[in-house]
Amino acid sequence: MIEAELKARVHDVESVQAALSARSDGRRSRYQDTYYDVADARLSSEGRELRVRTITAYDERRSLLTYKEPVVDVASGSKPEYETEVADPAVIDAVLRGLGLSELVSFEKDCINYRFSSEGRELLATLVTVPELDGTFIELETVVPEAELAEALEVVRTTLRQLGITDSDLTTEQYTDAVLATRGTLELP
Repeated sequence: MIEAELKARVHDVESVQAALSARSDGRRSRYQDTYYDVADARLSSEGRELRVRTITAYDERRSLLTYKEPVVDVASGSKPEYETEVADPAVIDAVLRGLGLSELVSFEKDCINYRFSSEGRELLATLVTVPELDGTFIELETVVPEAELAEALEVVRTTLRQLGITDSDLTTEQYTDAVLATRGTLELP
């Protein structure tokens, strides 16, 4: 399955949040993301991602292990994604380190998630702030078979426009790269 996703910078957060709230109740959560790579940074250089995410929302806490393959649609940055819930992120960390991987970067994201349907597709919109980065972002996604990617991305793009997000607001910049650049450990082109 492919995560058909577009990401954009949000310039009018209140307006976008109001438009999303009209579609769905938002659920606030904090994500603690840790990305891993091998010593030669091969995963990152190939566009692959391996992440352990712990989500804390209200009094609930859960952790996920996610693997993303390289981009299949350059314009959107959409990737095949495989994800599973894990009982203990410390165990997964020990396994990954035992297999020779190390932490690439770890950071937190404050999120508000909105789930709703548009044009027959189940969508997840997430308003994201990363304390180390300026601004607010929106991620809008749906998960589809690769054969439906173009059609799904059009639904995502249309929905973003309905929320007041223009094509010029779109970005494929990854949070990992932006955080590393902010910390001075990665130079962006």
